[in-house]
Formats: sequence, structure tokens, C-alpha cells
Amino acid sequence: MSASVLYDAPGPKAAVRNRIYAVVGSLAILALIAIGLMRLADKGHLAPEMWDIFNYSGIRQNIADAVLATLKAFGLAAIGSLIFGVVLAVGRLSDHKPVRWVATTFIELFRSIPLLITIYAIWVGFLTDYSMWALALGLSIYNGSVQAEVLRAGINSVPKGQSEAAYALGMSKTQVMVSVLMPQAVRAMLPTIISQLVVTLKDTSLGFIILYPELLQTARLIAANTQVNSQYPYVSTIAVIGTIYVAMCLLLSALATWIEKRGRRAKTGIAVATAAETPGAIPAGGLTVPPAEDPAVGPDANGGPGTAG
Repeated sequence: MSASVLYDAPGPKAAVRNRIYAVVGSLAILALIAIGLMRLADKGHLAPEMWDIFNYSGIRQNIADAVLATLKAFGLAAIGSLIFGVVLAVGRLSDHKPVRWVATTFIELFRSIPLLITIYAIWVGFLTDYSMWALALGLSIYNGSVQAEVLRAGINSVPKGQSEAAYALGMSKTQVMVSVLMPQAVRAMLPTIISQLVVTLKDTSLGFIILYPELLQTARLIAANTQVNSQYPYVSTIAVIGTIYVAMCLLLSALATWIEKRGRRAKTGIAVATAAETPGAIPAGGLTVPPAEDPAVGPDANGGPGTAG
């Protein structure tokens, strides 16, 4: 029986007991779900009329516009956060103390301030008439600070021998950072970077505080202004909007997985020239020793081929 590194493999009795616990736990979860659905059905939230509102063209158009607005804010925030992350990571690793202090202060400050406060402060103080840009900038600042720490960890994980070899070849610090360290850091930390982008996508829902018409704000308006059977369809609206959020996050995660696999299959580096391409190279089979000359045959006095005596 094989044993795990973390714990011993369970014996026959423990295996049976674990199966019983798994079955009982699963039944308990299913029972809780069933109780919740029954309570919602008793209150009329699962009635077909509550879900029929999504067949209206006006509500569908509102949801489509909200998805587009959410993706716009996310696209701007994703690009901005990656730019902020690279700049702040390089600044925090700078040899100049003032630059390093400024980058460190910026990162620690905006990682500590709640994102909702940052977005609201930018909207009220600078971009009152541009809610989309206020949301995108607030998301860029916060998530850029987080991405900076992710990239810094990736850069520090690269073996120092590679940067030392690059410096020995005469490369500048900028060339070493751009050509050697940053590509490896991005590849090593790509899952974490994408995970933070998923968080950025979900954080676009904070746009409701500045009245930006993203998905959550649109869901609140739909549920508050549509009455069915003397009730407001909050449950059905939350279920539909939540499903859309889950679908977008899954698509982003699938895209990240595809990019990561493609990056692993990519052939990078300098191609090695074959023997035929390099003048004076040794053949692939190794050195070839010419046959020894016949001692009875030698060159004549004029350097021509000799004849046998």
C-alpha cells in the first residue's frame, strides 16, 4: 500500500469510514439546497413568470449593453494594471533609492486602501463626468499594485546566474530586464497574473457606486423597476447575472490556460547551425582520419604524385 508524503494511506476501515463521511456530507449539502429551493418556491421566486421577463427584448438589450460596458471597463483596467505592474515592479527593483521608495510607497498605499474608496475618490475628485474612466483607473491602480508584487516575485525567482551571464556579455540593466528577466518572470507567474485579471473582471461590479451601467448596476435597475406577481424578481435577476459573470470568468481562465500551454510549446532561443552550414565545422560523425600514405609511394621532386619504385 502506497503512502503519501503528507499522511499515511488509510487502511480498510478508514477507507470505509471516509466513504461514509463523503456520502453523508453530500446528502447534507443536497438537503440544504433542496430546503433553499423549497423556500424560494414557497415565496414565488421560482415561478415561471419571474424568469419570463428575460424574454423581453428591452431587458435583453439592457443586459447586452451592460455586458459590453463591463468588458470595456475590464479591458481598460486589464491593460492599465499590467502597465502599472511592470512600471512599479521595475521601480521597486531599481538601484536608485528615491525611485525604489516612491514605487514601494505607491504599492503599499493603494494595496491598503479599499478599492471602493479609490474608485469613488477618483470619480468625485477628477472624473465626475467619466464614470467608465474613473472605474478603469481605480481598478488599474489597485490591481497594478498587486501585479507589481507578482512580477517582482517572478523576477526574483529567476536564477541570478542568468543576469550575471547577461552582464558579462556586456548587456545593460535595461536589456537584462527586458530580454532576460521579465519574459521568464511573466511565464513563471502567468497563472497568478491571470487569476488577478479574473479578480479585476469581477471587481468591475464596484462600478455601481459611481452609477456606471455595468452588469451589477443594470441588474439592480432591472430588479427594482420590474414587478411580477406583486414581487420584484431579485432572485431570478441575480441568478442570470451571476451566470454571466461565471461564464466570462471561465472564458478568461480558459484563454489563460491556452496561452500558457502555447507558451510551453513555443520554441525559443537560437537555432544551432548544422555542420554543413558552418565552415570548417567538424562533421556530425566526428573527426575523419585520412588513410595513411603508402611508404613506397611519395611525392616526386616537383610536388606531383609519386610512382612506385
